[in-house]
Amino acid sequence: MKQHQFRVTVEYLADADGHPVQSAPLQFNAPNHDNILEIVERIAQREDFTPEMAARFAVGLKLMGEVMLENRTQPLFVELKPHFMEMMKIIKGKK
Repeated sequence: MKQHQFRVTVEYLADADGHPVQSAPLQFNAPNHDNILEIVERIAQREDFTPEMAARFAVGLKLMGEVMLENRTQPLFVELKPHFMEMMKIIKGKK
């Protein structure tokens, strides 16, 4: 299957009290069947999303969805699939 290739970097900037944190960033590759950046742009067009909220929501959703797709026979994902599909219908405005 052809997939778009992405690299995700998460940097720990500050703890819950706002104190700066020094730590190595977490970085991983995240192949996806969709172009995540295009999805972020589409979500950002919604009136109820700020650009940052759209990015956080879309990236998280697409990362989770791809892991579920790749591991669809694992019991956890079999159980979550109907709920995830229902959520996707709502997001896409098909419900």
